[in-house]
Amino acid sequence: MDCVVNPPQKGEPSYDLFIKEKTAVLQSLKERALMVEKTFNNMKGMKCNSVAGAMYAFPRLTLPENAIKKAKSVGQAPDFFYAMQLLENTGICVVPGSGFGQLPNTYHFRTTILPQPEKLTVMLNKLEEYHNKFLEEYK
Repeated sequence: MDCVVNPPQKGEPSYDLFIKEKTAVLQSLKERALMVEKTFNNMKGMKCNSVAGAMYAFPRLTLPENAIKKAKSVGQAPDFFYAMQLLENTGICVVPGSGFGQLPNTYHFRTTILPQPEKLTVMLNKLEEYHNKFLEEYK
């Protein structure tokens, strides 16, 4: 923990390596955040603000009325229903926005941007494929 609260200073032997590693990590997080944001914003019925200052994206879902009705018929919040369907059909785990206290009749989920880029790309492709099937099923 000392290296976090007391990082190497300019002129110390490990300073250059520390800066190189720190820069690489921050750049990678920035690239992943942009990848997630762009993917979600290119998906029908999804809107994602810029990911900044956190390791999570929190896209807003516009769910078909039939999906909302189905969720309510089984006693679930619509975004919880979406998250459970996503998990059951793809193995992708997201956190429904209803657990965070959102405005009425708005739906979100939270997902991390931490997986390495190759794995994140695979996950986003699976999520997009399932999302399109979900929209088609409940249109």
